Amino acid sequence: MQLVQPINTAVRRVPTWLVYALMPIPAAWWFWLGLSGGLGAEPIKALEHLYGELALQLLIAGLAITPLRSHAGINLIRFRRAIGLSAFFYVALHLLVWLVLDIGILSQIWADIVKRLYITIGMAGFAALVPLALTSNDWSVRRLGPLRWRKLHKLTYAAALLGGLHFILLVKGWQIEPLIYGAVIAGLLALRAVPRRGPLRSRTA
Repeated sequence: MQLVQPINTAVRRVPTWLVYALMPIPAAWWFWLGLSGGLGAEPIKALEHLYGELALQLLIAGLAITPLRSHAGINLIRFRRAIGLSAFFYVALHLLVWLVLDIGILSQIWADIVKRLYITIGMAGFAALVPLALTSNDWSVRRLGPLRWRKLHKLTYAAALLGGLHFILLVKGWQIEPLIYGAVIAGLLALRAVPRRGPLRSRTA
């Protein structure tokens, strides 16, 4: 496609550090809004939702990178690590807001994890992301070897599915927005079973 080469050329000019620099800005801005009364009558719930939804969007963006390269020829692979770590950052913030600002009582936290299915699923998704965040560095790739590293990082699929299910179960009733997220995640994972448009070099990110 004629547009692919200009897009890839433009992407190569964007430094990866820019993603790391820009990603914390929404977190700081929303936190300030929460402190200053800009998030409505329930700022803690609003903050929790904003952090969690952006985390899910970033997980989806990370899942989209391989299908975009395989089926459209658009190569964003150099940003995959930054996007993945940013997703973990927002999942951690989402969890911290719930733990510290929303609940705050250790016994109640454990009770909610055990009794509320959507929280159990959310915690499982966070647990799947922890080893990915810890090994998202060149040293881990060398230590584990590319093959084992790639197998480990397939936990991203589980984390995204669990995150989508967490959102669906979190809301009351069948709302369209969480279902759209779930459908997008399922679609992106299904695309991985579709044959690629041409030979591509295998790379880690």
